[in-house]
Amino acid sequence: MSAGTVVLVGTAVFAVGCATGGTGLRDGGPARTEAVSRTTPSGASPEDSSAASAAASGQALKKVDPVALLMKDPKVGTEVKRDLKPCSGKEYPVDVSYGKVTGGPVADIVINVLSCADALGRGTYVYRADGSTYENVFSDEQPPVYAEIDRGDLVVTKQVYGKSDALAYPSGEDVITYRWNGEKFTEQDRVHSEYSNVVDGGVQPAPVTSQKN
Repeated sequence: MSAGTVVLVGTAVFAVGCATGGTGLRDGGPARTEAVSRTTPSGASPEDSSAASAAASGQALKKVDPVALLMKDPKVGTEVKRDLKPCSGKEYPVDVSYGKVTGGPVADIVINVLSCADALGRGTYVYRADGSTYENVFSDEQPPVYAEIDRGDLVVTKQVYGKSDALAYPSGEDVITYRWNGEKFTEQDRVHSEYSNVVDGGVQPAPVTSQKN
């Protein structure tokens, strides 16, 4: 992880089912495909080491209630809001990352909303601090989608499914890298991977084609 990027994120990833978890420090990377973390809207305190790392990077870390932020945001779709309910108890299917992605003095927030039934990404959103409030500067509600912070860039992964594809075996994926230009995110790179048939119980990737802007 580079010194300029701090990411505080739920400690698990995409999967079928709902698992509980806390928060921790991690670098951005490919879309997550093994388990799913649940972030409670009460805003459990992050680990001390994560807060210390954020401070060391020169970024202020201002924690938020991610569910309340989404519910108050007019840019979040009605269907996403309607289905944003606890999977069990008070555990919401929301992953939250704090990190440097728009270059502001306060850490940006990346929120991924997942489904309880199959843990697919329902929507992903980026919020930038604007005084005492946060502004929605990026959103994608075309599932399945998941976003992470990688060395200051926003990396969005979208699984691609054919009509007969099982949930566990998509036909491929698109990995799109966005960069903040001072006013909005612009696409910098797009990598499309197509997967071959299942081999030895796993999906084997075919050659990757990359398109850069």
